[in-house]
Parts: sequence; structure tokens; C-alpha cells
Amino acid sequence: MNTVSRVVGVILGYRKGSNKQYNNEVYVRVFTDLKSIYGLIGSKVIARDIYGNVYRGKVVKVHGCKNGVVVVRFDPGIPGQMIRSLVDIIKK
Repeated sequence: MNTVSRVVGVILGYRKGSNKQYNNEVYVRVFTDLKSIYGLIGSKVIARDIYGNVYRGKVVKVHGCKNGVVVVRFDPGIPGQMIRSLVDIIKK
């Protein structure tokens, strides 16, 4: 029996290095307990903007272990207007 659970998160911003900004990877703060955050790796992420566009991504890794932030890779990348918007994380 497959159980699908949904978790809500908010996009914090693009992933940045010292000389580069990765436009297809963003940090997402997840509103769940910290014990289950590592179980989100590989989950699908859906982001919708106000115009009805749907962006699909995937949780790549956990960013830190105490703050509840994950790295999500979108293909293609999301626009800057999507920062501070809510996303749905679908976990199987």
C-alpha cells in the first residue's frame, strides 16, 4: 500500500557560491519535524505562481541539520518572483 504525504515549504532564495548563482537550485524551508527531513531526499516538489505556471523539481539534499532547509533542483529554473512563495513537497 502506497501512502503519499504532502509537506509545505517556502522558497528562501537561490543557491549561491562565492562567484556564481545557481538559478535552477533553491533553498526551501520545510515545515516539518527535523527527524523526518532526511526522508524528503528524492521527493517531488511543485511550485505554482500567480499566473498558473507550474514548476516541478526534486529535493536533492539537506542544507544543514538544524534549520530544516533543503536544496531543490528545478529544471528549468524558477523566476525570481517565486522567492518567498509556498511549495508542495510530495513524499512517497
